[in-house]
Amino acid sequence: MKVILRQDVENLGKMGDIVEVHDGYARNYLIPRGLAYYASEGAIRRLEQEKRQYQRRLERERISAQELAAQLEQLVLSIPMRVGEEGRLFGSVTPQMIADELSLRGFTIDRRAIVLEEPIRSLGTFEVKIKLHPEVVATVKLWVTSAEE
Repeated sequence: MKVILRQDVENLGKMGDIVEVHDGYARNYLIPRGLAYYASEGAIRRLEQEKRQYQRRLERERISAQELAAQLEQLVLSIPMRVGEEGRLFGSVTPQMIADELSLRGFTIDRRAIVLEEPIRSLGTFEVKIKLHPEVVATVKLWVTSAEE
């Protein structure tokens, strides 16, 4: 069955693509969830209108993400951690800890948007990337300090 995707679907295609899928997958998953609709002449015309709206929405989201990235770039976060011998941390700094620190400063960032290439397990200064939009990535400076007991 041919369907038109209304949204990006992982491992299938991007919004606006006309794809061939099994009938059951289309009827039971894609169409009920609003991810796709049957490919017909009227549907293709409707798709063009949805694409224009989608592009406008993406542009607005990108602009707001760039503004938020500019604010985040100026931040310097500090997370105190318990430290053992040789400056090694007990545990590691997690994306949730960074998200909590950002929320204390008035920024609502999902922990899944925070990208750590490797776990932070030592004291020091780190640059943490935050993916705000597919095209916008902010970098925040993070100080991991020793918690005084």
